[in-house]
Amino acid sequence: MVSSSHEAMHRIFQKDPALLTRALQQVLGVPFPEPREFAGMNVDVTEIEPVERRVDTLLRAETDEGAFLLVVESQREPDNRKRGSWPYYLSYLYERYRCEPVLIVTTQNRATARWASQPIRLGLPGHHSLSVRPLVLGPDNVPVIADEREAERDVSLAVLSAMTHGRGPHAAAILEPLAAALRTVDADSAAAFVQFVDSCLADPQAQQIWRDLMTAVNYFWRHPLAQQVREEERAAKILELLSLRGIPVAPSVRERVKTCSDLDQLDTWFERAVRAESAEDLFVDD
Repeated sequence: MVSSSHEAMHRIFQKDPALLTRALQQVLGVPFPEPREFAGMNVDVTEIEPVERRVDTLLRAETDEGAFLLVVESQREPDNRKRGSWPYYLSYLYERYRCEPVLIVTTQNRATARWASQPIRLGLPGHHSLSVRPLVLGPDNVPVIADEREAERDVSLAVLSAMTHGRGPHAAAILEPLAAALRTVDADSAAAFVQFVDSCLADPQAQQIWRDLMTAVNYFWRHPLAQQVREEERAAKILELLSLRGIPVAPSVRERVKTCSDLDQLDTWFERAVRAESAEDLFVDD
């Protein structure tokens, strides 16, 4: 299960590698040649020395103009140590595979996008030994897809739109058209896309809108995210019932209920909450 927006912002390209080249061509205007095929690659770029380095996602694209390595890095915020690793990643991958590496940075944050897009130049001013110019996909260039027909034309791009703008004011407007568009793709892909979007929504109201939209879709309930939603809802009902009955709930009890991931246990606690005299009575026979 994808647990963070960082994971989702690069793993979507593992789910649909062709989206990455479409984003380069249509969003960034980069004349990338049309790939014949893609292959996922080992993201480990560690050398013999005990210094571990890993890129987020690495894909090999075979085209009529040769093979390219597509290096995807997801960034939540500026990180100069990570930025310093990018020239190494590209040099190492070129030396190892002898094909052109292309660095793509994804982010939900405009300031991070501006930071990431700055060229990295090593060497003398005007005579650089190495120059790296990341290609950045962020809120300023990934389109806001809030039209159902447009979302259906490229569902993966609509998912990327929802993810990229998941921390901004346009998040809610994207969700309903996307929910409708997801019905046009296979259930397994839709279930993965649901999880990617959910992990990227920062606003609780937008996240609740998304989960409400998804509850009516059958494939959602086969996905691990649905289990999480059911657990959260059941835990909330237990605490709400205790509150309505005027029973004080200690922080330790609240935390135990909210972090429980066993639906059967939560059901048991709910039954006990109906007649409990104290919050601790929930756990009397556990």
